[in-house]
Amino acid sequence: MTAPLAAVRYQIEVADTHAHLFRVTLSVPQPAAEQVLSLPVWIPGSYLVREFARHLSQLEARQGTRVVPLEQRDKTTWVATCNGRGTLTVSYLVYAFDNSVRTAFLDAQRGFFNGTSVFLRVHGREAQPHQVCIGGLPKGWSVATALPAAKVNALGAGDYQAADYDELVDHPVELGTFWRGSFKARGVPHEFVVAGAWPGFDSDRLLADARKICEAQIVFWHGKGKPPFKRYVFMLNVVDEGYGGLEHRASTALIASRRDLPRVGDQRLSDGYVTLLGLISHEYFHTWNVKRLKPREFEPYDYTQENYTQLLWFFEGFTSYYDDLLLRRAGLIDEPRYLQLLSKTVNQVLATPGRAVQSVAQASFDAWVKYYRPDENTANATVSYYTKGSLVALAFDLTLRQHGGTLDGVMHRLWALQRGIAEGDIRQALAAEAGRPLDAEFDAWVHGTGELPLGKLLGHHGLSWQTTPVNQPPRTPQELGMRLSETPAGLKVQAVMRGSAAEVSGVAAGDELLALDTWRLRKPDDLSTLLAAQPAPAARATKGKLATAVRPTLLVARDQRLLSLPLQAPRVPAQGLVSIKPDATATETAQLARQAWLGSTTPA
Repeated sequence: MTAPLAAVRYQIEVADTHAHLFRVTLSVPQPAAEQVLSLPVWIPGSYLVREFARHLSQLEARQGTRVVPLEQRDKTTWVATCNGRGTLTVSYLVYAFDNSVRTAFLDAQRGFFNGTSVFLRVHGREAQPHQVCIGGLPKGWSVATALPAAKVNALGAGDYQAADYDELVDHPVELGTFWRGSFKARGVPHEFVVAGAWPGFDSDRLLADARKICEAQIVFWHGKGKPPFKRYVFMLNVVDEGYGGLEHRASTALIASRRDLPRVGDQRLSDGYVTLLGLISHEYFHTWNVKRLKPREFEPYDYTQENYTQLLWFFEGFTSYYDDLLLRRAGLIDEPRYLQLLSKTVNQVLATPGRAVQSVAQASFDAWVKYYRPDENTANATVSYYTKGSLVALAFDLTLRQHGGTLDGVMHRLWALQRGIAEGDIRQALAAEAGRPLDAEFDAWVHGTGELPLGKLLGHHGLSWQTTPVNQPPRTPQELGMRLSETPAGLKVQAVMRGSAAEVSGVAAGDELLALDTWRLRKPDDLSTLLAAQPAPAARATKGKLATAVRPTLLVARDQRLLSLPLQAPRVPAQGLVSIKPDATATETAQLARQAWLGSTTPA
C-alpha cells in the first residue's frame, strides 16, 4: 500500500504593511518531476475573471539549497522542474490593496485575504490535506477565520488545517485589532468581528439582531435540526462608503458604511441598518443556497476559467427574495417596512429597459461579461438576476400558495437532493409542490422577457399595486431617462435609458449638463426644479389659439463642443413608481393569505 503524501503547507506573514505586501511560502512534500502550480483567476460567488496572479511577484523555488527552475506557462501558471522527491519550497510576495471582500488587503491598520488571492494551487494534490501557518503579524493583531485551528495562540496566530484545497480557499481571514463578539444560534457558536467601527456602535444590538437572523434561517432549513457547520464567522469591514458581501461555507466577508451600524442609545431602525441586516441575511442564506445546494456546473469548481451557469437567477435571485422576507419572519422589520423594500425592488426592475432584452436565465449566463462589467449601456442590455430573480421567486411563491404549497417547500425539496442541481430539478420541485406542472410559468418568467403578473398575484394576498402617474412633461432626471452624477464641474450623464426622452433628444452618456434654457445646472435638484417650473401644454394657449410649443433646451458639453438639445417626447413612456400596500377592500381569505405569507414567525 502506498503511503499517503504529507500535507501541502503554506506560511503567510506580513512582509510590509506600508508596501501592502504579504509573503507566502509554499512547501510541497514529494513534488512531481514537473510540478504545476497556479493561482485561481476567479473566486466563487463573484463571477468575474479577476486575474489574481497579476499581484504575485518575486517567485523563487528551491529543493533544499538547490534553486529549482520555475517556468511561467501562462498568465497564472508556473511549472517547477524538480530533482527527486525532496520538498519543493516556493516563496513569493502578494500585493494586497483591494479593500473589498473579493481579494486581499493590507495596511498598517488591517489585513484581510481570500485564499484564492494568495495560495498557489498544487496540481495533482488538490484533494489532499492542506495546512497554513499565519504569523509574522504586527504586535497586538488578532486572527479571525472559520478555518479549523490546529495549534494557535490566544490571538489566533498559528496553524490551521483544511481537508483539501477547496476548503482552504473557502475560508477568508481577517487580521488586525478588530472588535469581536459571539453568540449561539440553535446551540451553534457564531462569531462576529467588526473592523473600522466608530466608538459607540451598539455591539449588543448587532449581535442580538444577527442571532435572530441566524436562528430564523436555521429553522427555515432544518426545523429543530442543526446547520451543516460547527461554527460560523461574520467578518464585517466598515468603511466610509461601501456595500457588499461574499459567501463562504462557514463564514462571510461583508463590507458596509460605518454609518449603517447601530448606535448606543439610538433605537431607531434606520434605512442603512436595515440594509446591513439584509446583507447579513443574504450572505448567511448562501451558506445553504449556492455553497452546498449549488449549480451542477460548479461541481467541481474550475479555477482556471469562467464557470458558466444559467441558474444565478435562482441562487442569487431566490436568496435576494428570502433575505428581506426572513428579516420579516424574524420580527426585525414590520410588514410596512417589508412592503417598502419590496416596492423598491419592483421599481429597480421597472427602471431597467434591459428586462425586455434578456431573460434572467440569459443574464445569469452572461454575468461574467455584463453584470460584473457594468458600463453606460448595461441597464439597456441586461437585467439584474438579483432583483428580477427575487421577483421571479415572489411570483412562484404567491402562485404556489394559491395551490396549497410554498416556495419554502420547493427549497426543502431541492435541499433534500444533497447534490448539485440543474434546471430540471427546479421544475420538478415546483411541480411537486404545486401539484401540477408550472412549466408555462417557468418558461415565461425565467426564459421570457415579459412582465411578471405581480399585481394580480399580490391582489390574491390582500395587497394593492399602486402606480404613481408619470409627469408629462417630465420633471425629474429619472423621468427623462437619465442617471446623473455630481462632479466638481457640475452634472455628468452616467447612463441614458433606451427609448427615453433623453435618448430621443440626443443626450449621451458622458455628456456634461451645463444648463436648461438660460439657467446653469449644478445639482440634480436644479434640473428637477427647472423642469417643474415649465408651463403645462394647456398653459401655452393664448386667445383660444394654441401657442407654438416651446421645448426646454438642454445645453451640454461633449468632447469640447457645446450642443443645444431641445427635449423631445420619449419613444417609450417612462414607468411610474409602484407602491405595494395593504388593500382595504381585500377579502378575509386574501387577508389570511397575506398573514400566512408575511406573518412574523420569530423562533422561540
